[in-house]
Amino acid sequence: MGKDRSGEPVARPRLLTGFDADEAPRRALYGRSRGKTLRTYHASLIAERLPKLEIDPATLGDGAGLFPFTPKEIWLEIGFGGGEHLLAQAKAHRDVGFIGCEPFINGVAKALAGVEEERLDNIRLRAGDAGALIAHLPAASLSRAFILYPDPWPKRRQNKRRLISEPMIGELARVLRPGAELRFATDIDDYAGWTLRRFLASPDFVWRAGEADDWRRTWPDWEGTRYEAKALREGRRPVYLTFSRI
Repeated sequence: MGKDRSGEPVARPRLLTGFDADEAPRRALYGRSRGKTLRTYHASLIAERLPKLEIDPATLGDGAGLFPFTPKEIWLEIGFGGGEHLLAQAKAHRDVGFIGCEPFINGVAKALAGVEEERLDNIRLRAGDAGALIAHLPAASLSRAFILYPDPWPKRRQNKRRLISEPMIGELARVLRPGAELRFATDIDDYAGWTLRRFLASPDFVWRAGEADDWRRTWPDWEGTRYEAKALREGRRPVYLTFSRI
């Protein structure tokens, strides 16, 4: 999710805390779902291509059936922004099935343009909050997850809106396989500390830092995002955290 999103809730998908999606407590989705008016080409992609690639959580299954091939693994990116990282990963790992969730329709349109340009058949999208999708995923169905530059909601009264929470960590633990990797990036120091504290408190994850400087270094296959570029221009140093599912 982009950092320029703010405002009132625009949807109320459910977030599972157990296995019964119908009884899951609701998690409000905050921030804008639309920005500038879409260009003609992007609007046509939303109208014509998105219905073919968009995931219905209720019929998701284990995710493998979404693709025209049998994927070696399924990876999930929550809040892919303009899709730069999602597209680069999908291009580099053509045998992996990628699920990308993004509530901002302008970002979805940009990702669709990239899918068309690169002729990628290993990406499926959800134009909305990731909570409902994760709620319908079977246990241990994902091999990797990315949460890159989520909305920081820096004011104390807004902290409850943050994506990273104990219930969400519990749900991620449920859908990630043992040994699966979760990558998190932010340029907000407070959010880095917030995230690290909660993952360290979880019995299901371990922080894979081997030395003090690890959190400053990107991953070997890292593709920078527009939010990272903005942070660097404005003098903020991003933090990169890697957690493993136990």
